[in-house]
Amino acid sequence: MAQSLSSILIHLVFSTKNRESFITPAIETELHPYMAKIFCELKSPSLAIDGTNDHLHILFSLGRVIKVADLVEEVKTASSKWIKTKGREFRNFHWQKGYGAFSIGQSNVTTLKRYIRNQKQHHQRVTFQDEYREFLKAYEIDYDERYVWD
Repeated sequence: MAQSLSSILIHLVFSTKNRESFITPAIETELHPYMAKIFCELKSPSLAIDGTNDHLHILFSLGRVIKVADLVEEVKTASSKWIKTKGREFRNFHWQKGYGAFSIGQSNVTTLKRYIRNQKQHHQRVTFQDEYREFLKAYEIDYDERYVWD
């Protein structure tokens, strides 16, 4: 087989630094398409992007020739620079340093898209920290609570 093909679906989660409420409705309507464009340019198309005022969930298909860490760094850097151009109130904007990247199967895409779209309703009942702890537990990822939240 001469052709290299892949299908690697990733559920990416990260927050604003210290979970500050920077992602306003006005910014959100521009931010999601802007980020989708970055993912597309990195040959890792996003399938769903949504979140709340302090964090995002993104489902994307990882490109064949890019590492998750490199992609996340590029997306966070470019979007952070972009947000800072949106007004004085965003001059101190930063994403948290860390992130969660979780593999999913094709059979879970529809369910995950629905989950991502319903973030605002979901977080009326569950905090981001509790949600994130549940992902870490479900994926059996060992972590040190002191270093998860920045």
